[in-house]
Amino acid sequence: MAHRTNPGPAAEGHTGLKREVGVAGLLWASVGAIIGSGWLFGAQKAAVAAGPAAMLSWGIGAVAIVLLALIHAELGGLFPVAGGTARYPHYAFGGFAGMSFGWFTWLQAATIAPIEVQAMINYAQHWSWADGLLHRNLTLTGTGFLVAAALLGVFVAVNFLGVRLLAHTNSAATVWKVAIPLLTVFVLGLTEFHGSNFSVHGFAPDGAKGVLAAISTSGVIFALLGFEQAIQWAGESSNPTRDIPRAVLGSVAIGTIVYLALQVVFIGALPPSTFTHGWSTLTYPGISGPFAGLATLIGLGWLATVLFIDAVISPAGTGLVYITSSSRVTYGLSRNGYAPRALQHTDRRAVPWLGLLIAWIAGVLCFLPFPSWQRLVGFITSAVVLMYAGAPLAFGVLRKRLPTMERSYRLPGGAVISPVAFAVASLVIYWSGWDTLWRLGLAILIGYLLLGGYSAYAVSKGVPNAPRMDFRAGQWLPVYLIGMGVVSWQGTFGVGARGNLPLWWDIAVVVLFSLVVYYWALAVALPAEEIERNIRGVEVVDAGGH
Repeated sequence: MAHRTNPGPAAEGHTGLKREVGVAGLLWASVGAIIGSGWLFGAQKAAVAAGPAAMLSWGIGAVAIVLLALIHAELGGLFPVAGGTARYPHYAFGGFAGMSFGWFTWLQAATIAPIEVQAMINYAQHWSWADGLLHRNLTLTGTGFLVAAALLGVFVAVNFLGVRLLAHTNSAATVWKVAIPLLTVFVLGLTEFHGSNFSVHGFAPDGAKGVLAAISTSGVIFALLGFEQAIQWAGESSNPTRDIPRAVLGSVAIGTIVYLALQVVFIGALPPSTFTHGWSTLTYPGISGPFAGLATLIGLGWLATVLFIDAVISPAGTGLVYITSSSRVTYGLSRNGYAPRALQHTDRRAVPWLGLLIAWIAGVLCFLPFPSWQRLVGFITSAVVLMYAGAPLAFGVLRKRLPTMERSYRLPGGAVISPVAFAVASLVIYWSGWDTLWRLGLAILIGYLLLGGYSAYAVSKGVPNAPRMDFRAGQWLPVYLIGMGVVSWQGTFGVGARGNLPLWWDIAVVVLFSLVVYYWALAVALPAEEIERNIRGVEVVDAGGH
């Protein structure tokens, strides 16, 4: 297929998405997802884990995210379809891999909105009316559970008003969400800054392991996640081939600058007495709301008040975006045949309403096994990066099988960046730790039971658009998942890890294993004709006539 054909018209009735979101809406969707509860907690938790070397953690995390964002920028412009990250592996590897990465994509989207609600409730403890919502260990009480479910319901209700209003609402909220962290950087940097804080206990008190662990377990990668929101909204973009790459790369640049600046001023503004015995013992009154507590500690009560207000607005904006994306990923899974066709139906405002209801139900259920912000971060980080890992694989296959396909943005050096990005994604997953990855493994099994069960039913009943599993093209995937689990179990990161693979040797093993899987996947991927068939099967109808 030398050139991508012009998409056909949208489906009749209420089964199509409307293309009415411009570049600003896409950019702010991604920026709004990146700047959420992560900025409220990330700097403090990274400092505890790595000391001043947390700045290196942010730098490494940013490089990892940029590599993955570059891959997504080309793919997003190439396939402007709703729920894109769930579909790229489907195009390249067929049903089995597509179903798997579709589940990974939905899993991360469905679990981030609950963590933002949890952050809102945590910070709300500053006000007396929120008493009784949390136990002393910051887990939800019965009343807190009902409030959390209601807040998720508000996100769903706003989504029912339509994507155009949502984009405008999110854009307005994101202006606030970017302005407040920048205000915090400016005020803290000018009011109180102790340069000696960066060396008093050594720049990297816990060495390389502290720096690397902070990337996955202290919220660094979690905070930088969200650039893919422009990809998920691609089916509703008014000019996707031009706007998606701009939105993806622009959002990563904005997020990286904001978070690195926040880390520097947080470390510099801390009174030395707060970490007298080392960074791992950092404490001060109000540390549960790190920046607000710090502002109060150094006499900036007005800034603390602003930050407590922002601690509601920022997570709310991010949760709103992810409820939207979760419903679009559900829509995409149905388009690919992994879920019932009823999930494709939209209301008169072109909103996939069943997907929104499922997102609410799934979010409420997340409060049961993961009732606190801290317990969800590592799980979400590994799930999101596992979702991202499918893009470099699909990128490599499409470059190899369909080299002349029209691309609005062509990544320079893509043949090198793609395998490097896959290896880096694998490292971030590994650094999440064994205690996180075994739980992720259970979630993956649940997904196989749900989506795999429906797919088998659809095939047996001859349901239209029932997917072919293409196990040969996806034969590398179970080896990769199990292999990463074994390496994590034998490594040094996380509770329960055996420690048989010492630091640096474990990194070498993960990188080598990832490269073997990458080129294995490229070798067994679907032939060009099958890839073209998969693309035609779902892209044309979704493209909405643009």
